[in-house]
Amino acid sequence: MPAARVLHRLGARVTVVNGGDGEGPRRQAAELEELGVTVRLGDDRTLPEGTGLVVTTPGFRPSAPLFAAAAEAGVPVWGDVELAWRLRGPDSPPWLAVTGTNGKTTTVQMLAGILRAAGLRTAAVGNIGVSLIDVVLEEEPYSGLDVLAVELSSYQLHWAPSLRPHSGAVLNLAPDHLDWHGSMTEYAAAKGRIYEGNQVACVYNADDAESAAAAGAPRTEDLVPEADVVEGARAIGFTLGAPAPSQLGVVEGVLVDRAFVENRQRQAQELAEVSDIDPPAPHNIANALAAAALARAFGVPPTAVREGLRAFRPDAHRITRVAEVGGVGYVDDSKATNTHAAAASLAAYEKIVWIAGGLAKGATFDELAAAAASRLRGAVLLGADRQLIADALARHAPDVPVVDLARTDTGAMAEAVREATALARPGDTVLLAPACASMDMFVNYNARGDAFAEAVRALAAAEGHSEQ
Repeated sequence: MPAARVLHRLGARVTVVNGGDGEGPRRQAAELEELGVTVRLGDDRTLPEGTGLVVTTPGFRPSAPLFAAAAEAGVPVWGDVELAWRLRGPDSPPWLAVTGTNGKTTTVQMLAGILRAAGLRTAAVGNIGVSLIDVVLEEEPYSGLDVLAVELSSYQLHWAPSLRPHSGAVLNLAPDHLDWHGSMTEYAAAKGRIYEGNQVACVYNADDAESAAAAGAPRTEDLVPEADVVEGARAIGFTLGAPAPSQLGVVEGVLVDRAFVENRQRQAQELAEVSDIDPPAPHNIANALAAAALARAFGVPPTAVREGLRAFRPDAHRITRVAEVGGVGYVDDSKATNTHAAAASLAAYEKIVWIAGGLAKGATFDELAAAAASRLRGAVLLGADRQLIADALARHAPDVPVVDLARTDTGAMAEAVREATALARPGDTVLLAPACASMDMFVNYNARGDAFAEAVRALAAAEGHSEQ
């Protein structure tokens, strides 16, 4: 919608195509037609006559017939990010860009917080839910910004060939959206595009060798040499261990910088403490390090890193502690919609009753089950593909009790919480980290997390405990 409106306003003749013909598409069509935009419903396969440019949404896979028709006609295909990049004015703010399978939104929000703490005018934009087209055209409230903290998906990067950020970060790589990209190689290549044309820093995860090998993926560091960067741009790693030169890392509970200091061979700059990060789970510390690296690449002082991280609070459904009831903690990580995210969440707690399941999106669960086995007190499985997780647990954690919930009605999550509570002991954590998408039972992961939180609060009220 933003692309159609902006292109029409700039004088282009715009035709919007949508394969659907239901209430939603018709409502959008009516809005656009009032502006003078042509809308074609029920046909998203053929190229409208006279087309000179195709601007696509992520819903269209690269293999879509429309793109084949565009290629045959010699018509370029751009995504919304590419369009925004080309619409920038000469004084547009630079982009600090973040991608990765998991952690993008949190990292971008942390980055924006650090930049604000440094006194810079900024906004967290892009795949986080704010149209970059509106931002670069300085629609309110995005005028006069100094720098942008930009979240980019693999879909957006695939269709953004001319994007050249100030600095970029790839947080991690794990199998996801392979049905869209076609292979792990193509998925990783799309993520790696964020390094193209970087001026100062290509930020990579120095700890991902083991996970990348297990997933059949390249390391994020391996994507850096493939990029054509500005002369002098550097590869900057982040690690949960002690950093080497040109890295940020952790030493005795302190986040330190050995990349943006005068003598990185001998010196390190303290940035913040692990206790400044909420929550201080390993994957969230990694997010903070990546955000700090991008901010430092932009010249932000160490004090702003600390202040920005201290002020940051994660969005709902991201490893959110809902309550403690009878000595058992209840944590909502409904955003963990794939195995990589669930693994990070499971690694954050000692003894867990795991609530999982949903739409697997082609994922397998053996590696996840094997890694989590020693931490599991029990598991409660629900959703369309729960049997895949049950089978993996049977192979790798046969002694872990598993409750299989076949019901899919609105009360299913409340029953899952009750069953998990029965398995838990004081000191345990009941963790919703589904490792699956939610759309088999819920509108989205937010609704799934809300159902979990509501069930936990009802439990807390019945037991006479207050929420945390």
